[in-house]
Amino acid sequence: MIKDLLTLDEALKLNRKQVRQHYENYINPGLANLLGLLDFDKQFVRAQGVSVWDSDGHEYLDFLGGYGSLNIGHNHPRVIEALEKVRSVPNFLQASMGTLASALAYNLAQITPGDLGRSFFGNSGAEAVEGALKLARAATKKPRIIYVEGSFHGKTYGALSVTGRAKYQTAFGPLVPGTEVVPFGDLAALEEKLRSRDVAAFIVEPIQGEGGVKVPPEGYLKAALELCHRHDALLILDEIQTGFGRTGRMFAAEFEDVVPDVMCLAKSLGGGIMPIGAYIARPEVWDRAYGGIDRAILHTSTFGGNSWAAAAGLAAIEVIIKENLPAEAARKGDYFLGKLRDLGARFPLIKEVRGRGLLIGVEFEKPAKGWMDRLTGGAVNKLSEEYLGAMVAGELQNRHRIITAYTLNNPNVIRLEPPLTVTYEQIDQVVEALEDIFTRNKGLLSFTLSTARTAVGSMLRR
Repeated sequence: MIKDLLTLDEALKLNRKQVRQHYENYINPGLANLLGLLDFDKQFVRAQGVSVWDSDGHEYLDFLGGYGSLNIGHNHPRVIEALEKVRSVPNFLQASMGTLASALAYNLAQITPGDLGRSFFGNSGAEAVEGALKLARAATKKPRIIYVEGSFHGKTYGALSVTGRAKYQTAFGPLVPGTEVVPFGDLAALEEKLRSRDVAAFIVEPIQGEGGVKVPPEGYLKAALELCHRHDALLILDEIQTGFGRTGRMFAAEFEDVVPDVMCLAKSLGGGIMPIGAYIARPEVWDRAYGGIDRAILHTSTFGGNSWAAAAGLAAIEVIIKENLPAEAARKGDYFLGKLRDLGARFPLIKEVRGRGLLIGVEFEKPAKGWMDRLTGGAVNKLSEEYLGAMVAGELQNRHRIITAYTLNNPNVIRLEPPLTVTYEQIDQVVEALEDIFTRNKGLLSFTLSTARTAVGSMLRR
């Protein structure tokens, strides 16, 4: 028998404690406990641009940016206006061709590199990767896929099978067969894998996001493309996080004038509002896989290319181009990187600052193996490797109301990935907050004690 259900109006009135209870009972208790310990379970009720507000009325700066989904900021009015315009249009009707999907595919062909021209629409980045992997095998009739250490392409089975961290793979084995890993930036290792000529594709991010914001050696992507084509393999570039202006160009591939065979897109394609993913391929590659009536529906998606998502994509691209956000990201990124590297020169806890445009990572030094590490059987260094990034992120959010997070494959790195509409004043606010944190916390012990106080306080408030 159905019990009382919550209406939308009632759901909007839920308080922070009730939301946490729902997560604990009906979604993910472990995640609820983790977020609660770090006091990351705040209830955010309003958002605009770079700012979000919690249920107590406090304003926060969002320097996490939806992991690259908010290039144009929260709730951009042009995207909302676009959704209002299509409210009476059929959202998806399989016995037809989507008007807005056709327009979005046209626009993607105009802004992506070279002759990339055939798009497939899904609902997420992981789904875009799944489609790209299937396309590669169907087009080449070859079994193997090569990926790189430290990569992140998603957590569905195919995408997870080419994601380069065992922590996320081990529980789900066996994974998709025929997937093999090489070190990021190692062209010799890639060529060794390609020599057998049974490789369908090499998939790589132009900059590793979850790997710790790692920029490859200069010329790496161009040389990888040449190696792939020499051995009759395809190059798949995952621009899900780096695309749509994030790195200072519309796409990071443009820094090396690389035209991949397939490019995966998502995140900011939806304007920060609608879920949408896509891959775009060279027509010759697409036709080898899906050309002709008999193969036209081998790979489909029920909600892919729906009118609302396509409208959001059209509006997001228009905003990015009209506001020249790639150039904004380049200028502000140079400014931000310079300020952060100045901090790195002053505070030994900062090991390296790296990135491009407004995709920036700050990596922290592991503590030396001193008496405390020996006394704890190596626990201090383990704590640093797994949680120092989270501790810094906690300090930023709980003391300075700045939202960020560590990178999934390298938790000793915090990411700074704000909307490309961020101001210089807001960047300065983050730099000043980090300076304050590193001035007050001279080492891992200080961060640990501060985090412990936050966790105890959070538990007492429940």
